[in-house]
Amino acid sequence: MPDAVTLHGYFRSGASYRVRIALNMKGMSYADVFHHLRKGEQQAPAYRALNPQGLLPTLEVDHAVLTQSLAICEYLEETRPEPALLPADPVARARIRAFAQVIACDTHPVQNLKVLANLRAMGLNETAVTTWAAKVIDEGLSACDALVAGQVGPYCFGETVTLADLFLVPQLVNARRFGVELRWPRLLEIERACLALDAFVRAAPENQPDVE
Repeated sequence: MPDAVTLHGYFRSGASYRVRIALNMKGMSYADVFHHLRKGEQQAPAYRALNPQGLLPTLEVDHAVLTQSLAICEYLEETRPEPALLPADPVARARIRAFAQVIACDTHPVQNLKVLANLRAMGLNETAVTTWAAKVIDEGLSACDALVAGQVGPYCFGETVTLADLFLVPQLVNARRFGVELRWPRLLEIERACLALDAFVRAAPENQPDVE
């Protein structure tokens, strides 16, 4: 009997959304444990013992506890290589990782709940906070659009889903939440192609048991 897999997440967490897609793409069953971000449940001592940052997601898999969504997705790719989310060509792999890191490292973290709370604590009003988040997202998605310019196929980098698609779709959800003008037709075409796949549909925030 396979070892149990447990995903600690939250329906609205973009990083958790990425991992849900990856698990679905790999055909892996998992149990959910939900931590309500706005109620601060991710700061509970029991959860901080799993994830010292008190961030989501955390994945318990293969008798290990893994944190950070990109590291988790890469682990799943390395240990369950089919279907592949990274191509064999090293240059293509680097480009896909770069795309994912634009979102994972330079876009999403700068507009997440913790950063926005710090901005409010510094005295910024809600309009200024929302404007900040929207600006960060706009810049990140503009870079992503440039990175896929010239690529052919329904997905970010060709005819098959890659890590880039797993990171793009949740970020577009965040973009809508912050009122960003979605002025990138190519990114929206990719999103439509992804959302036609069961792995993405089942991972969507509105389809999670803890949705509000």
